Amino acid sequence: MKIAVFVSGRGSNLRAILEKVPASKIKVAAIVSDKADCPAFSIAEEWGINTFSVSQNEKENFITYSFLIEKLKNENVELIVLAGFLKKIPDELIDSFHNRIINIHPALLPLFGGRGMYGINVHRAVFDSNVKVSGATIHFVNKIYDSGLIIAQRAVGIDDAETPEEIAARVLKVEHELLPFVVEKFADGKVAIVNSRARILD
Repeated sequence: MKIAVFVSGRGSNLRAILEKVPASKIKVAAIVSDKADCPAFSIAEEWGINTFSVSQNEKENFITYSFLIEKLKNENVELIVLAGFLKKIPDELIDSFHNRIINIHPALLPLFGGRGMYGINVHRAVFDSNVKVSGATIHFVNKIYDSGLIIAQRAVGIDDAETPEEIAARVLKVEHELLPFVVEKFADGKVAIVNSRARILD
């Protein structure tokens, strides 16, 4: 299965996919960022993967989403994985890859999601709420922030966490386990929507 991975930062979840999902099951055909100098592009260079910087507007060193859609379709990309991508996905991309875009969110949705809830912002909100568990959620992407069908979640205890940064570190470890697991399940044809619920099949 060919996939494209969208990133904005250093790409630790991208690396987890590359290292943990067997190459016999997936090929990362493209790495896409909203930045021209995305740190994760160094991983792309290391693995010999094509990179694209994308923008809603035409500007130097970037391609538009319309052109990106054409590129991804020409590459026969079957799944788009948002692995720390900080921009809202435009409707045209969602329509072109309906139920074929997933996102990993660093909290247990539907709590602590929505506009502005990314990175350390999420973990501060979790810390301030005094909840006792956090974790990671993988969900389908639709046209509303963090509201698509939940595919998988994994929790981690945070009762003794002393800072938002400590929560972030614990959740990141969970992300590095959960995202490759779900991507591999997609490659195996084991993710389905049944009775309006996303399920991982046995």
